[in-house]
Amino acid sequence: MSSKESCRSELRIAIRQLSNRCLYSASKWAAEQLVGIEVQDPSKFTPSNTRFQRGSSSIRRKYRTHEITMTTPITGVSYIATPVMEEDEVVDGDFYLLAKSYFDCREYKRAAHVLRDQIGRKSLFLRSYALYLAGEKRKEEEMIELEGLGKSDAVNQELVSLERELSTLRKNGTIDPFCLYLYGLILKQKGNDNLARTVLVESVNSYPWNWNAWTELQSLSTSVDILNSLNVSSHWMKDFFLASLYQKLRMHNESLSKYEYLLGTFGFSNYIQAQIAKAQYSLKEFDQVEAIFEELLRIDPYRVEDMDMYSNVLYAKECFSGLSYLAHRVFMTDKYRPESCCIIGNYYSLKGQHEKSVLYFKRALKLDKNYLSAWTLMGHEFVEMKNTPAAVNAYRRAVEIDPCDYRALYGLGQAYEVMCMPLYALHYFKKAVFLHPNDSRLWIAMAQCYETDQLRKLDEAIKCYRRASNCDDGEAIALHNLAKLHSELGRTEEAAFYYRKDLERMESEEREGPNMIEALLYLAHYYKSTRRTEEAEVYCTRLLDYTGPERETAKSLLRGLRSTQSSFPPADVDHFPP
Repeated sequence: MSSKESCRSELRIAIRQLSNRCLYSASKWAAEQLVGIEVQDPSKFTPSNTRFQRGSSSIRRKYRTHEITMTTPITGVSYIATPVMEEDEVVDGDFYLLAKSYFDCREYKRAAHVLRDQIGRKSLFLRSYALYLAGEKRKEEEMIELEGLGKSDAVNQELVSLERELSTLRKNGTIDPFCLYLYGLILKQKGNDNLARTVLVESVNSYPWNWNAWTELQSLSTSVDILNSLNVSSHWMKDFFLASLYQKLRMHNESLSKYEYLLGTFGFSNYIQAQIAKAQYSLKEFDQVEAIFEELLRIDPYRVEDMDMYSNVLYAKECFSGLSYLAHRVFMTDKYRPESCCIIGNYYSLKGQHEKSVLYFKRALKLDKNYLSAWTLMGHEFVEMKNTPAAVNAYRRAVEIDPCDYRALYGLGQAYEVMCMPLYALHYFKKAVFLHPNDSRLWIAMAQCYETDQLRKLDEAIKCYRRASNCDDGEAIALHNLAKLHSELGRTEEAAFYYRKDLERMESEEREGPNMIEALLYLAHYYKSTRRTEEAEVYCTRLLDYTGPERETAKSLLRGLRSTQSSFPPADVDHFPP
């Protein structure tokens, strides 16, 4: 059997097994990858499948630099074959079907009660999972009853008994991969991260097709060192895990490379194409991101997941018509999805209706209190509304969910800057720049903190501006401020150097404005003071094209330059022959 056929066969079995255990999001993910496997003989497939392939091909061609197939793994990697689990439900199969029907109707306690005396592994997992979800449901209800979106001391009351039971099963060696996944989930929720990672690795090594387990393992892998310590078997599912984790660890080029490799087999996977768009978004390649999402929507017009990122791109490009169309589309598809509410919030923000925007971000958080984008974007809206305390609270909630969210940290820094608390602002800017060192905005923000009257650490500010100028400072703020600071400190040569660089950049970008006038004036005075009259004349002559007071200043400088050139020392007659 070929590698693609092997993947297809494994996924088909996994989809059934995951669905039977009510792990529906993992089952959906597996089904999407199944359909995304390249077709080897198009004549065997339906017209709809053929249409799907043609729709995806433009993106696939765009990001695949060469043909790679799963039959040729990355150098040095050999994939292992994991035996597929056999189902064990025979005696208690009817009870399991009844419990699953209750589970599907969200009657979790009732489902667990039906399976209380069943001994099969599948029944044991579903009973434990139902109890876990019952506890989560009650915890959510208590949080809403007590404090709405605020913090709450509510906990899942089922965790202690479930942890005890699953721990005993693991020690006895009678636990299956699905119960290991649940055990890892419980350990993570209780804050025992090290043991949770160990248990989740055991789960994915014994049953690698459960994407939920990989996702939880990814959330616990917060550094490259932790990643290197994971003893994960080399199954092809590991490549999906690594590609996603590289993105989380801000290793975007490595992530893109891994996804391009996966396209060798999963060439028509919408999931992979969306992940490529996310990586390109982090690299600020917005045109490419927009092209990918347009194609995804053409292929899958009722798609909602990941579309909030598309709305962020449209917002950044100020594409009002595109964002309006997208908001209407997701509203008609499913308006009670967090992503839909976030997209509509972006739409109202672009219109300048910040109160309505906040309303929709709050709706998104009612649907998912851990929806990171909504907390961060709501913080931005509160800043626009000049409600700084509310903005700080929103950003703090975002940082609690993901301490590595540099946008929320940057927002916190800006909020404290508005409140004239530069030391607090500097603290959060430093955290943000550590996570995202190639963002010029963060270095400029730090430099401006150092420039404040409370700190006045101008040499530190200069260092930050230098870093910003090396990070593709699109607005050229850093060069101008470097020139001004050096001038303020009396370092005329350094100031002239940066004014020249700033002037060259403005000329190349064909930009006019007060910064250009300031640079021309400084350079004219500088070259006059250093008696380089030709250069001084060039800058003075350029200033004559303006109509403000700088024109009169330039005329005065030119008169001074020409009088200097025409004046000679008094003639001494003794130097001439009779």
